Amino acid sequence: MIERDALYYDAIDLLKALIAIPSLSREETNAADYLVTFLEKKGCKVYRKGNNVWSYSDEYNPKKPTILLNSHIDTVKPAASWTKDPYAPIEEDDKLYGLGSNDAGASVVSLLHAFLYLKQRKQPYNLIFLASAEEEVSGTNGIESVIPDLAHVRFAVVGEPTKMQPAVAEKGLMVLDCIAKGKSGHAARNEGVNAITEAIQDIQWFNSYEFAEVSTLLGPVKMTVTMIHAGTQHNVIPDRCEFTVDIRSNEYYSNQELYNIIGKHVKAEIKARSFRLNSSRTPDEHPFVERAEMLGLVPFGSPTLSDQALMPFPSVKIGPGDSSRSHTADEYIKPSEIREAIDLYIKLLDGLIIE
Repeated sequence: MIERDALYYDAIDLLKALIAIPSLSREETNAADYLVTFLEKKGCKVYRKGNNVWSYSDEYNPKKPTILLNSHIDTVKPAASWTKDPYAPIEEDDKLYGLGSNDAGASVVSLLHAFLYLKQRKQPYNLIFLASAEEEVSGTNGIESVIPDLAHVRFAVVGEPTKMQPAVAEKGLMVLDCIAKGKSGHAARNEGVNAITEAIQDIQWFNSYEFAEVSTLLGPVKMTVTMIHAGTQHNVIPDRCEFTVDIRSNEYYSNQELYNIIGKHVKAEIKARSFRLNSSRTPDEHPFVERAEMLGLVPFGSPTLSDQALMPFPSVKIGPGDSSRSHTADEYIKPSEIREAIDLYIKLLDGLIIE
């Protein structure tokens, strides 16, 4: 049996190694290579698809439910304002600095070491550890490409920085590209149809419309016009106005349903970039949520997107670190947060019974 202290120190060493390997989204090959070697040295049978790496617990039993432990190995590009080398793991004052340390390297190594511990003990479920790619860009070659290859997953723990509090609900995302059309003319004369004026009417609707269903954890559906472009020169009535809308859904509406409703209210042509990233919510009575509450954790709804949006099964997002550190210069994780995470993951999962 692996000792808890050994798990903790091994996890820190692995995180340092991963920080030193650049793994921007769609460029995770070297980090995936390293994890494959690491898992094989731990005696795990490893599977790989693209830059996604996973392993099953021993003695897979198809009669048991399967729990997935997932986090991502890709990072965003380092901000220009870093004062340290983003690829040099540096420990100072109980902080481990490095790109991806908080989002989501700490979750990767904590879940992996919880997996190594739990798979040594007889569990009422099968367990999969998956380090996935392209999360930061919601890429199609990330977890979405792997899910069909996994054994029937009943529940997932998604590692993201949440201060080890359980996000049992998550807002979805749909981006609309809209085109309002008019008729060109000379600005000095009373002619033409101004596409900007046409767009304003729709933009006012996006700013004021309230969808009926409001979530207790996620609140209302939120629509925000974030980009607008029109016109060719000052004296020409624009015949085309393009604008973009960022829509954050709650669990009561699929993105397709929202799209259909919006289409009945606006005059502009609308096109969704994707319907893939839907909202999710795991019921309060789920055994994992109930155990989390017994341990004093407080379920909440997350406004930010993760690979939960691509999972067709219940999931909870929970991991070490603070989301406010993500994508920032001089990103860091506290080693003590990793120790806490490993211990808490084990308490949450050891012997957990799910249907």
